[in-house]
Amino acid sequence: MRSEADAHPRRPRWRPLASRLTRRILAINLLAPVVLVAGLFYLDSYQQGLIRAELEGLGTQAEMVAAAIGEGAVVEEEHAALHLNVEMARHMVHRLAEPARLRLRLFELGGEMAADSRRHLGINGNILVQALEPPSSPHWTDRLRVWWWKASQWMPVDKSLPTYQEPLHPKADGFPEALRALGGRVGWAVRNRADGGLMLSVAVPVQRYKQVVAALLISADGTNIARSLFQVRLAILEAFAVSLATTIGLSLYMAGTIARPIRRLALAAERVRHGRGRSHAIPDLSTRGDEIGELSVALKEMTEALWRRMDAIEAFAADVAHEIKNPLTSLRSAVETASRIENPDQRRKLMAIIHDDVGRLDRLISDISDASRIDAELSRAETAPVAVARMLDTLTEVYRATSTDPEMVFTLDRDEADPLIVLGIESRLVQVLRNLIANAVSFSPPGGTITLRAGRENGRVVIEVEDRGPGIPANKLTAIFDRFYSERPEGEKFGTHSGLGLSISRQIVEAHGGTIRAENREGGGARFIVTLPTA
Repeated sequence: MRSEADAHPRRPRWRPLASRLTRRILAINLLAPVVLVAGLFYLDSYQQGLIRAELEGLGTQAEMVAAAIGEGAVVEEEHAALHLNVEMARHMVHRLAEPARLRLRLFELGGEMAADSRRHLGINGNILVQALEPPSSPHWTDRLRVWWWKASQWMPVDKSLPTYQEPLHPKADGFPEALRALGGRVGWAVRNRADGGLMLSVAVPVQRYKQVVAALLISADGTNIARSLFQVRLAILEAFAVSLATTIGLSLYMAGTIARPIRRLALAAERVRHGRGRSHAIPDLSTRGDEIGELSVALKEMTEALWRRMDAIEAFAADVAHEIKNPLTSLRSAVETASRIENPDQRRKLMAIIHDDVGRLDRLISDISDASRIDAELSRAETAPVAVARMLDTLTEVYRATSTDPEMVFTLDRDEADPLIVLGIESRLVQVLRNLIANAVSFSPPGGTITLRAGRENGRVVIEVEDRGPGIPANKLTAIFDRFYSERPEGEKFGTHSGLGLSISRQIVEAHGGTIRAENREGGGARFIVTLPTA
């Protein structure tokens, strides 16, 4: 009775379009570009190098401006005293700061600020001049460009740096670097701006004849540094975009050449498992020439081997049913007849028939049991080196000693120095040779000769068993190895053999990677030839 599961076979499970293997390939390959872009805003060592270079440039410009002021705005008074001409210095500061686009501040020896390039004298006092940002463009691409520029100017804030605040009345004591310059040494400082940027300043002494008369403080924001970081980040972003596109493309290609074929094979195997009939085939990917192609070939061969095994099991079951049916029919007929017969002689004959049929059934069942479990045994048993020469020596001596025909001759022809080692299961190889020798004995005439021969040919061990009997019909040289085929000599009692001996022998030899065939000898008789691979 079919179960509900058999009536409604389970359908293959639905799988997402992107397999797990595809997602893993993408995740692993995307790791490198993600790490690359993660460092987009973390360029600390590069930023420090830019700050050092900017300070060195500011120092060079400050020394040039201080030298110009020292030559043009410092006057010599009586008694060789030097005096800073504030009005002249103020004009020079404004003129020299404009082309450099820097902020210059000049402090006198007393600490008061004498000039500031961003402060101009007005009616109501000093006016602080500050550059404004250009008006925003209404076009979205321009706004996106401005946004990216502002985002790229972001730099990690170093909380150890002081924050710059614009004083209302600047003096030298508000700038430690300026005090250092008034002392005759170069000073510099890096501060954080309120907008998140940096303020860099360098102070140098203004001297005339090695005498310090003022301190020049030159400062600049981090625009140049931000611009350099912007170029680096833009290059990293471009490299990330290219690597991302390349990685995704290569990952999808790899998934197409690995994940999708494996998925096809898995789905095909599942269809074979849950489908009906043989319409579901394994895809042939052997043209790939790689491991997946080998996997498809192996799955295809495995599927075909399973179908062949199922066919063999079905055919074997049918043959068994047919062969057992004959003695059972005879047995049933004899039993029914014996119950109606009163003659003792006829009843004894029927009992003899029943006895023979029971014996025939016993032999059939024994041989069928042996044939049915031989595949499982051969697949599980461990192979070991087997010396064919020693095995033939033993079998020859056994048959010489136990033969029912004292005139029958058993000869062995082999190389005494060659042990003829093969890998296999010794008990099963002995079974093959005993079947062949017993077959030869049954077809040999009284006083006949059985010849066993062994040697090497083309790197394989060849074993031959010959008899001097009537031989094999030419059209039956292959059929004799079929199951339940029986071609017995005249006079032999019917049912003595089951017809499975040669079939079992072929099964054992092929499981060992060898071959078995039959041919007729010149001059009469049959020859069975077994070839086995050497160890």
